Amino acid sequence: MSESGLAFRQLVRGGYRGLSVGRARGHVQANLVVLPADAAKEFVRFCEENPAACPLLAVSRKGDPRLPELGLDLDVRTDLPGYMLYRDGVATPVEHLMAAWRKDMVAVAIGCWFGAEAALSRAGIRMRHVELGIQGPLFRTWIPAVPAGRFGGNLVVSMRPFAQEDVRRVSFITGRLPRSHGAPVHRGHAAHLGILDIEKPDWGEVLLPEPGEECLFWACGLTALTALEASGLPYYATHAPGCMLVTDLLEG
Repeated sequence: MSESGLAFRQLVRGGYRGLSVGRARGHVQANLVVLPADAAKEFVRFCEENPAACPLLAVSRKGDPRLPELGLDLDVRTDLPGYMLYRDGVATPVEHLMAAWRKDMVAVAIGCWFGAEAALSRAGIRMRHVELGIQGPLFRTWIPAVPAGRFGGNLVVSMRPFAQEDVRRVSFITGRLPRSHGAPVHRGHAAHLGILDIEKPDWGEVLLPEPGEECLFWACGLTALTALEASGLPYYATHAPGCMLVTDLLEG
């Protein structure tokens, strides 16, 4: 798709509620976390300590829903196709954050793997998750993240299968894209990450390797969500699964 980040955000404001996978190819996509200012500094430090999983793209000013360094006319309250609002540990899907926004809120944007799709597409590499219109499976691992204050937990990874003859190129191409999580952290058997069954992802959809394919695993921004869940923070919001903030930044 040749649309710009701004065009996609305007589409969302017009009512689009699908996934952002495959949209605005070549534009950096971002995980979004919105949390009270008194916890934001610790959370930003957690991202800085875990840059592969949580590549920090931007942090808003207190009470300001704009992230001008990421895009023209960008409002984090309205420009994602879906959100999750957390109150006392209970998650509720919402279409926007207008009513949920408070004057003490800070928005944090974290890089997303979807931004790597354009570079892989240009290289002629098949991406079955894009063909299927899904984000693919995401798993909790047993690998600990580096803690920061109240934020900690284990690494979350995304998995996508690629043809074995493409694995080296995929690793090289994504390794040059640190804003989209960089190179894979693991290839092959999921059990080495503490994942017992790739048919039972913690988030996303099942996507099993076909004959001649190998599973590649990337550090994932949902590492930040697990840290939020474990922190006991009573009020915060995130993007809904697969519904990312599409920016004006170009990847690569």
